[in-house]
Parts: sequence; structure tokens; C-alpha cells
Amino acid sequence: MRKFSLFSKEFATPYTCMNAIKKGSIETRLTMVLMGFGSMVHKQFGKGLLYLAAEVFYIVFMITVGAGCIAMLPSLGSQPQQEVWDEVNQVYVYTKGDQSILILLYGVATVLLTVLMFLVWRGSLKSAYKAECLQREGRHINTFIEDLKSLLHQNLQKLLMTPPLVFIFGLTVLPLIFMICMAFTNYSKIDNHLMLFDWVGLDNFKALFDSSSILGSTFWNVLIWTIVWAFFATFTNYFFGMIIAIMINRKDTKLKGFWRFCFVLSCAVPMFVSLLIMRTMLQPDGAINVLLRNLGIIAQDASLPFFTDTVWARVTVIVVNIWVGVPYTLLQLTGVLQNIPEEIYEAARVDGANAVQIFFKITLPYMFYVTTPYLIATFTGNVNNFNIIYLLSGGDPVTNLSSTAGNTDLLVTWLYKLTVDRQYYNIGAVIGILTFVILAIGSLLVYHNSKSYKEEGGF
Repeated sequence: MRKFSLFSKEFATPYTCMNAIKKGSIETRLTMVLMGFGSMVHKQFGKGLLYLAAEVFYIVFMITVGAGCIAMLPSLGSQPQQEVWDEVNQVYVYTKGDQSILILLYGVATVLLTVLMFLVWRGSLKSAYKAECLQREGRHINTFIEDLKSLLHQNLQKLLMTPPLVFIFGLTVLPLIFMICMAFTNYSKIDNHLMLFDWVGLDNFKALFDSSSILGSTFWNVLIWTIVWAFFATFTNYFFGMIIAIMINRKDTKLKGFWRFCFVLSCAVPMFVSLLIMRTMLQPDGAINVLLRNLGIIAQDASLPFFTDTVWARVTVIVVNIWVGVPYTLLQLTGVLQNIPEEIYEAARVDGANAVQIFFKITLPYMFYVTTPYLIATFTGNVNNFNIIYLLSGGDPVTNLSSTAGNTDLLVTWLYKLTVDRQYYNIGAVIGILTFVILAIGSLLVYHNSKSYKEEGGF
């Protein structure tokens, strides 16, 4: 099988767009205007026609739709929907006005399509320059059929990765950029900015960071509680799960399979079912308060304020999260414990180390070393742990009626309330961006400074 170099022997330079522009022939340079022309000149008609078809499609799209979408991005529309009386039918009819949400969406999609078209243009230019160099060197130039066959062999990665990339751009990148753009608008129910809204720059960020306002004070309170919650939810599960895993994994523990089965069985119950049951049991007239009254632990007309007192509610959601999450942590850490070499423990015992020293000098460092990525992922998941808070406490209690968040609301549940319940989409977008930035930077810094990264494979 003939192998082709990625570089031209004559020019000793890679097949790049800059080299194509500087050193390419007139046919190659014309490819900058007429995509696929250079490929067709060198008898790669199939590839050239595909590039040309892509260019024609893009030009037609921009003339008919795309140019208008981009032109309306700066204003996001100006014509509101109007109510007009129809004298003939004696009813009010509504004229079609601009919808800023669609203008923003179509504009962002057009910009992304333009970026994608630029990448196709680069591929067309590089392909034409490569064909020119191969022809000058007297080497074989692949036909369209040979290019297709290469997708099943040396270029298999292009065939397999293209569909996922298309879905990533359409279902992830486009919504993400759309949400980021929304954070710089006044798209909300305030002043009826749901149909027509404008760009407001950094006003939403300033409002959120202003601790003297209700919105700003709510943000800082929710942010602090979110971090506290994520810390306790992560490490209580981790350490309780580790302790149970060590107890079950001990040589003297009998019926290891039975104890693991008990925890696995609790995982089989859907989490939302468990949370709803616990929410019902912890109500003022729920099973737990009724049982405590019958046992005489609390007065007959009293009840424990599981979701009506701030401290009680926050402690309750952390404790319930331990009950729900420890089985999953147990299963994760059991596999790690079983992979610690027994020779290390035997050597420590020979040197006179006791159980406490073995735990802190061998077991715990090894667990942290192996599970640091897991801890980071768990912490990130707990920051965005919508189910526990929304299904268990619903964010309650609400002690400030002017606030849009309860005392157990996390950033993610507050975002849900702002967008779904109150339709403050611009503020919700800002919170989403800030959550992403905080988690991304924090996760990267922690992992970059951990032994799992610095001493990979060195334990």
C-alpha cells in the first residue's frame, strides 16, 4: 500500500492555507473564490463538486435568509405585535411582530454556520494545494473513490467522529452560545420583555453582584450555601462510604456478599421515590413526628421543624443525602480498597504499625490518590444536585418573602425557579454562566494541583 506524506518534498512545508496562498499556483489561489476549483483542475472532480456545492448552498442561504438573520442581531427586532380591530368580523386580530428570541437563535445559528463554512473553505484550499504539490512531484493523486475507501481505513476517525461533532455543535455548542448571549439581554417578564428584548451589556451581571439589592443579596446567600452544601454532601458521603467499605472488606467480617447486597438493594429503588417518601415522612404531621409524639419525646401539639427552620432544613437535606448517597460511594470505594496490594499492609504490620497508622499512612493516601477525579466529579455533581433539594425541601423554608429563593435553594434550583416560575431568563442565563465558570476553574485548579495529576502512575 502506497503511503503519502503530509508534507511536500519539493517545498518542505506542510499543506497549510498560508502556503497555498503564498506558493500555490493560480488554480490553487482561485480556489479561495471558487471552492473546489483546484481539486477539479487536478482531476478530483467528486471532491471538487462537493466543495462547490457547499459554497453554492452557503451563498444561496445567506442571500435568502442568513444575511437578514445577522443584520437583525444588533437590534433583536423593533416591530412589536399589535392589536387591531377587525371591522368585518368584529374581533381583535393580532399583527405579526418581531420575536427577539427567534432572531437571536437564528442569528447565532447563522454565525456558527459561517464558522463551519470557513473550516470547509480551509479544507478546500488545503486539498487543492496538496493535489498541486503531489502532481509536481509526480506522485499519485487519490480519486474520489479512493478518498471514500480511505474513510474505512486510514481516515476511519473522520468517518466516525463527524456525526458526533455535528450533534455536539447542534445540541451543545449552539444552545450554550445562545444561553451566553441571552445573559447580555433584558429577556424577562419584567416590563414585558418576552417578545421584544434588547442588548443590555453587563447590566445583568452588575445587578447580580450588587449585594445591596435583593437580587444580589439572594445570589451571595445562595452561592455560599451551595458551596457549603456541596462540601458536606461530598465528604460526608465519601468518608461514611469509606468507613463502611473498610468494615465490610475486613478479613474478620463474615457474609461480605450479604452486606454489599443490602446496600445494592437500596440503590435499586429510584432516588426520586426515596426522596418523595422521606419528604412525606418529615412533614409536621408525617410519620416521624407522629412516632415521636406517640413515644412522648415531643409534645402532642409540637413537631420538629425539618423544613420550616433554616438550620433544621439544611441539616436535614445533608443527612438525607448521606442516606441516599452512601451506597453508591460504598460500591465505588470497595473496588479501590480491593486493589490495594496486601503486601503493603503486611510490611507495615511487620514494622509495628497499628490499625490507625495503617489507615492514615496507607489506606487514606491511596484512596485520595486514586479517587481525586471522582471527588471532583462528585463535588461538581452536588453543586448541580437538583433532585435532592427540589424533591426533598423544594428550597424551603422561605424567610424573606421578597426573595426569589428559599434558604435551602442551590444555584441550580434557584435558576429553575427564576426561569420556569418567574420567567427571568436573562438572570437565569447569568447564573448558569457563573456556575459553569466557577466549577470549571475550580475543578481544573484542584485537579492540576493534586497528586493524581502530578504523580500519575507513581503511587
